[in-house]
This record gives sequence, C-alpha cells and structure tokens, in this order.
Amino acid sequence: MVAPITHPALGVPHGFFTRKGGVSDGIYDSLNTGLGSDDDSDRVLENRDRVRAALAASALVTAHQTHSTVTHFIDTAQTGLKADALVTKTHGLAIGALAADCAPVLLADATNSIVGAAHSGWRGAFDGILASVVETMRVHGGRDITAIIGPCISQAAYEVGPEFIARFETDYADDLDLFSPSRQQHHHMFDLPRFVQRQLGRADVAAHILGPCTYQEEDAFFSYRRTTHRGEADYGRQISAICLPA
Repeated sequence: MVAPITHPALGVPHGFFTRKGGVSDGIYDSLNTGLGSDDDSDRVLENRDRVRAALAASALVTAHQTHSTVTHFIDTAQTGLKADALVTKTHGLAIGALAADCAPVLLADATNSIVGAAHSGWRGAFDGILASVVETMRVHGGRDITAIIGPCISQAAYEVGPEFIARFETDYADDLDLFSPSRQQHHHMFDLPRFVQRQLGRADVAAHILGPCTYQEEDAFFSYRRTTHRGEADYGRQISAICLPA
C-alpha cells in the first residue's frame, strides 16, 4: 500500500511518494516510477497507476527531465514532454516530478485552482527552474502560491568539490553560507533544500522543507548518489505528484 508524505499547506490532493507500496523488486523495490530506469516497464506502469489511484486522479503526467528551466502548462494528459516542471488547471489531472536525490517541489494555489510540480537539482535551481514554474503559474492565474520541498539529499550527505562552490562564488555569493567544510580538503557539504527554498523566496513564494534525506533513509527512498557510491547498475525513482480534485 502506498503511503505518501503530505503537507496541509497545499490544500489539494498530493503526495511525496516513497519507495514503498509498489510491485518492483530487487534494486527497484518497490514503488519505482521511473520509466527511464531499466526496471520492467509493466511494473513501472503499475506503480504509476497506484500513484494515480491514490490521488483519485483520471491521469498522471510526468515529463522527461533534463535539469532544464523548461516549464509546460498542460490541460490534457500528454506524453513525450521534455521539461523539468509542469503546471495545470485541469481538475483530476495529476502532474508529477521524479527524483532520486534532487528536490521535488509541489506548488498550489487552491483558491485560484492551479497546481505545479517541479524537479529541482542544484543545476535547475541555479539556472532558474523555480522562477520558471512560479511565473508560469502566475501567467495562468496563480496568485497565492504555496510550495513544499519534498524529500531530497540533505547537506550531511551532499559533498561537492571546489569547482562546484566556485560557481556560487560567481553567481550566488549571498548563498555561500549554504556550504560547510567537509572532511575532505577543498570540499564542502551543500544544503540543497535550503537553496531551493531561497530560490522560491526570490520568486516571492513561501516554501516549507519536509526534511527527510533520500541518501540516508534507504528503506524509504531511492538515491542516485547512494547507488553511485555502491557501484550498483541502476536505481529507482520516487515520484511526487499533485492534482486539483476531480
């Protein structure tokens, strides 16, 4: 049985789904929703249908994510989309973001009936995906937007090299406090969820951070970085999804 994490501030059906409650096995155990993984596609589709059903939605749409700043507004179920954020005003149409360490962000203005879902790793947040999804929501009538930042890699697990912090020294000097020294010389630990929160704040959207760490909480979440450190062949993706009530 799926058991998504929710937050009352959004005010519409949504869920930050964990890896639990699906039909996949092995390294994909069990709610792997990533069609880009090497998991059996029939199992992935069943997992995605369980997510749709949990939200009482008529359809679930995700995009092919590339760490871009592209947001698509959709009013019908579609496939083949390339974007890192989706926005809709269609009741019963669930939109989602896949992640396995990057930050999933769900957004809603329940009063004006508009919702958004974004995939935000450091690159997307750095380049402007959060401003993009917020602007798209505002163009289509969003006014009082609330955002929730879902489970992602925590600062305690996110070590970065000197070239990473150099980018921030150039473009985001005000955010250097999001780095703390690591045990490895010239490396730092980066606070991704707080950077995402700040970028949403710069778009005048208040955001709450849920807090669970995808890297550290193996029983609950898939993690790309954990998989890489172990030399495993592939990894699952969890989904965060939102919809207006049908």
